[in-house]
Amino acid sequence: FWLPLRLAWGLIRPRRQVLGGYFAGVVESFGAKAEGFEPGDQVFGSSGFRFGAYAQYLCLPASYSIASKPATITFEEAASVPLGGLNALHFMRRSEIKAGEKILINGAGGSIGIFAVQIAKAMGAEVTAVDSAIKKDMLCSIGADHFIDYTQADFTDSGEKYDVVFNMVAGTAYEKCLNVLNPRGRYLIGNPQLSDILRSALTSRFTDKTVTVAFAGERVEELRALGDMIETGQIKPVVDKVYGIREIAQAHFRVETEQRTGAVIIDLKNV
Repeated sequence: FWLPLRLAWGLIRPRRQVLGGYFAGVVESFGAKAEGFEPGDQVFGSSGFRFGAYAQYLCLPASYSIASKPATITFEEAASVPLGGLNALHFMRRSEIKAGEKILINGAGGSIGIFAVQIAKAMGAEVTAVDSAIKKDMLCSIGADHFIDYTQADFTDSGEKYDVVFNMVAGTAYEKCLNVLNPRGRYLIGNPQLSDILRSALTSRFTDKTVTVAFAGERVEELRALGDMIETGQIKPVVDKVYGIREIAQAHFRVETEQRTGAVIIDLKNV
């Protein structure tokens, strides 16, 4: 997907000078035909391909995925929700997981995985989280029933079977993931390669297993559903560290090192 992303985001230089796709803040003003919010309302959401969330002010169409911020969390926590939460909710709903079923989440300590663990638990599943050892305590604290350190063990060789496998780690062997599924199992790929997309249709058509590679949309209804789940205590955001505007490079480096145990947030209040 390198070329399509380059064409969308800029082939030689970034199309958008100000980065940042997810935010939480306070409504300053709104257009004459805009509906749904008032000045002073606390909101969170996504700016989509417009980006711009690293700025003090952000102007977006009212039709974008923007919802009222849950009163039970901070702005920093709210800003961490849309990326991981929307994708996790989309895939967990597509999995049609039922109470008592077993799900394995590979890459559970990432932005999407953190919410997937909690949503799967809220749906009554038995959750096995796979990630590096540094994320074990965090994942167990948010509901993971079992943990596998991928540097010490290969979950595809464990002999365990699962009803659902949610994989967000590119390059994971396709056939090996299918082999750990129970009959009528579901394989969800959150970071698919082209070969995964091509093979998924054949697997779903000619076997008793279903493969899902569809990407999540950014629907305001799902953002509101996440807000409701937060306010009822079913899920909670996990923040690793908050950086100031002058520390954006350090924040990006923190993400790239994969040592974070939660979301990395940029705070623009004190620009």
